[in-house]
Amino acid sequence: MRVAVGLVLCMLMACIPAASAQFDPEQLYAWPGDPVDSHVHMTWAALTMEVNEWADDYPEIVDLTSAGESELGKTLWVVRLSDWSMDTKPNGSAKEIIYIDGGHHGNEYLGTALAWLSAKWYINGWVEGNEEAITVLQNTELHILIMLNPDGNDFDTRWNINQVDLNRNYDHYWNTCPTTQPGSSAFSEAETAANAAYINAHVTDADLYVTMHTGVWIILYPWGKWPEQPPDWELFWRIRDDVQANISEIPIQNANQGLYPNCGTSRDYGYGQMGFPTFTFETDDEQFVPGSFENINDRLAEEMDVMRFLIENVWYWRARLDVQSITVSDDDVALEVVNNGLASTANASLEYHSLTGEVLWASPYFTANASNLTSVSFEVDDDVFDADGRWNLNYQKRVINAATWVNESVDSNLTVFLDDEDDRFLAGVGLFNPVAVMLGIIGVAVLVRSEDEDCEEIGPQS
Repeated sequence: MRVAVGLVLCMLMACIPAASAQFDPEQLYAWPGDPVDSHVHMTWAALTMEVNEWADDYPEIVDLTSAGESELGKTLWVVRLSDWSMDTKPNGSAKEIIYIDGGHHGNEYLGTALAWLSAKWYINGWVEGNEEAITVLQNTELHILIMLNPDGNDFDTRWNINQVDLNRNYDHYWNTCPTTQPGSSAFSEAETAANAAYINAHVTDADLYVTMHTGVWIILYPWGKWPEQPPDWELFWRIRDDVQANISEIPIQNANQGLYPNCGTSRDYGYGQMGFPTFTFETDDEQFVPGSFENINDRLAEEMDVMRFLIENVWYWRARLDVQSITVSDDDVALEVVNNGLASTANASLEYHSLTGEVLWASPYFTANASNLTSVSFEVDDDVFDADGRWNLNYQKRVINAATWVNESVDSNLTVFLDDEDDRFLAGVGLFNPVAVMLGIIGVAVLVRSEDEDCEEIGPQS
């Protein structure tokens, strides 16, 4: 049988024109695939060799781990990319986290290839000194599971070895849409259970999740079950408009409307259960054909431009509230806050804490829309405020209920306390607040000038 397959491959190769058959093994972006059943795809064994080479050659940015095993015991490799010499960003803040997976469907090789390229592009960029790649790896952690269904991949089939569609096997309205082969229950398959376990253990604070497929050239966001827009439609629409205006005309739609009703998907699990902004990236269905040997960087150049945009701008894919001022009077607190992110938040609150961390006061929830200045005021008895206390802002990153909560301290120098009795005010809560110091200097200058004028008036008489 092997001899027969070899003869067939040799005959196919003999038909390749000389110009298209030329292949430089030193190409940085060459796809290490083999021609099988009219496709060119990477086997799990070839992937295993390559990702281990990445880890051996570039330990400063590549951390290789496993999410688990397939039903047949193949390792589900996760390539983790970042500048591991730095625990935080250069400015000391936490790095953004991105999760990418490919190969849910074993015969969708271009989706797997795009996941592979999403790792390869940043590795090569780091080696070449590419400023964009270096900046991303210094500020971001990329977790990339390139091939989730290695058994289906090696058998050239959509399903896993149990004939289950892995992208209908997640615990988000599992088996509630017209579908085939969703499995016996949610997470009944080793591959989906491992993927969800890794997400819940390592990337719970992700601000982007992209799952990669092949079939229709489109990018899909939630929901697959419903035609209605998701709670964070504002964020998804802004990303759509930016991509289509500046990068690619690829359609970007709600999955139910853009494709068909689909439930139990990893995309809707990532959004509905984990609170991530999630996308299904569907490359076109023109799979690699033996003899083309097209450079993978050229074949998926436009798709990779979109991925680079999503990755480079991940900082914006959440609400980021920035307090401009807090004004406290006898009976109310007025707050001005800017949202620097592109996602709204619907349940933000301002809190006042004692030095021991006890919440002395908390405002009612308020909404802060994306890229917008929000002004709100709350009734309050100013006796609750302690001069040694501190302000905190508590809110969810996105509107979806599953989104991560953040609690951030507020610069006390932004606070203004108003004294209604004599119409005086003290900015900040300390003697050396910059505004207080400036007012003090102005006051001294006025006093000195006034004394000088008095001295001139009562000077020596002639």
